[in-house]
Amino acid sequence: MMLLWAAILWVFASAAVAMLPMRYQYVPGVALLIAAPLLILWIGMEVAWWAAVLALFAFISMFRNPLRFFLARARGQRPEIPE
Repeated sequence: MMLLWAAILWVFASAAVAMLPMRYQYVPGVALLIAAPLLILWIGMEVAWWAAVLALFAFISMFRNPLRFFLARARGQRPEIPE
């Protein structure tokens, strides 16, 4: 039951952060970005591996732009940050 509440809280928090102006999204967005893999692992341990794979695909789909940014930074590139 705790997993369900944690997942619901994460979804509502991500929806609330998405409604913020871009300049205010960075700190809570990074926190959600860090929390998501932990939640996905928890889903995999409590439910099943296929549920964790579905959650991983959803995570990659929602956070594709920040993940591209961090990948470009890891490669040594200087990507643009929207204002």
